[in-house]
Amino acid sequence: MLSKKIRNILMFGCIAAIFAAVGYWNISPERFLDKPVVKVDESAIDYYAVNAHSVQYLPDGKLQYEMTSDKVEHLKATEVTLLTNPDLNMFRGTEFPWHVQSERGEVNPDGTQVELIDSVRITRFDEKNRKTLITTTRMTVFPQQEYAQTDQPVRIDGAGGVSTGNGMKAYLKESRIHLLSNVRGQYEAR
Repeated sequence: MLSKKIRNILMFGCIAAIFAAVGYWNISPERFLDKPVVKVDESAIDYYAVNAHSVQYLPDGKLQYEMTSDKVEHLKATEVTLLTNPDLNMFRGTEFPWHVQSERGEVNPDGTQVELIDSVRITRFDEKNRKTLITTTRMTVFPQQEYAQTDQPVRIDGAGGVSTGNGMKAYLKESRIHLLSNVRGQYEAR
């Protein structure tokens, strides 16, 4: 028979071998390798709304603007909000709003800038029911400042004629529009 001392050494050796084997399989070499960096999906949408409707009031309680959109999607990575068929009425506290429409839109993270994309139309009727229509392919609107601008070709129909030009600055509150370059006008003589 084995001596008691040798028996204890063998028993503790077996127990140590079992712990070493369990530890080896639990601590696999793959754990020490660099894990690949997970890429953030820039187009991941964290929330969306269908048939969205938003209303903003002025401090005196008058209606500033009212916006509807077929679909609103918020991009998680950039905090940009995408709009499908946005339709905005900018009242400016008056009863004759600027009616702004486009096929798509993008709102910056703090909501101070709206980029209108494709088939942009801005319409306004005055107190004599005369229509002013501004069309372009892309325009940036600053709703709080009631200001819009573009570098794209612009067409303005109204006041008995048509004006075209490249680039525009529109001060919507004052109903003042500046065409920036290559301005052409055609007006009816009465």
